[in-house]
Amino acid sequence: MEHTAPIPGSRPVPKPPWLKIRLGTSPILEETRALVRDSGLNTVCEEAACPNLVDCWSKRHATVMILGRVCTRACAFCNVATGHPDPVDPTEPARLADAVAKLELAHVVVTSVDRDDLADGGAEHFVACMEALRGRSPDTTIEILTPDFRHKPGALEIVVSAQPDVFNHNLETVPSLYGKIRPGANFAHSLSLLARAKSHAPATFTKSGIMVGLGETGSEVLAVMDDLRAAEVDFLTLGQYLRPSPNHAPVARYVEPEVFARYAEAAREKGFLLVSASPLTRSSHHAGEDFARLRAARRVVA
Repeated sequence: MEHTAPIPGSRPVPKPPWLKIRLGTSPILEETRALVRDSGLNTVCEEAACPNLVDCWSKRHATVMILGRVCTRACAFCNVATGHPDPVDPTEPARLADAVAKLELAHVVVTSVDRDDLADGGAEHFVACMEALRGRSPDTTIEILTPDFRHKPGALEIVVSAQPDVFNHNLETVPSLYGKIRPGANFAHSLSLLARAKSHAPATFTKSGIMVGLGETGSEVLAVMDDLRAAEVDFLTLGQYLRPSPNHAPVARYVEPEVFARYAEAAREKGFLLVSASPLTRSSHHAGEDFARLRAARRVVA
């Protein structure tokens, strides 16, 4: 299960057959695309060039990215534009709530760019979005995927006090790769953010995920799982890193599906309530279905 970094100057690793991405269109996909456009919303599906866009949008699932299309960070894995963001749009929460109601979503994932330019990192805007969603779609469960709110005292508490059903913050990679892959972030801080979220709101499920194939070792992946369980994180996602462009970090290895299966087994043995691990797993892919299954199982047990 060990992964190693590529040899400097080596040729790009060819993409394997198990990473075939479904292409095409459908009436529902086009309806989802039109609704997103008409609502003036941004989605991480498009901005991050997610390989699961066709699958998700064909089921009327879209992960909305609030607080604009421009991020104040420049992570080596991410396709989202970097620069100076526009001012926060106060009409966005209402437009988001309207789109979710029209899509009739049972579960919605709301994420954002990093907004280091804002005093609270965008925390109050997350809350405004949650309030608008509950006003229009009170039965829809809400999952928020936040930035790290680094150097934003009190921002995390603002968000988790609004009681999202799931609080998600992705570690993205192992500690040894942070300097190269997540410059501007800090592994210990991100891990602490997750622990503090659970401590502040014990009834809220917490979630995190990492990418593999960036040069990490298998033992490092298992160690991150242990760190997350020590922080009482409930849900885990693991997916293959895919290079968005030649300007991004190269792929060190395409991890085989059987390795993902072993990771999933190890994660469940460590006590995660929900685990999604596969080459095309992404943080919000099938998030609604997975969460619904967990809630149904808990009702049966109760």
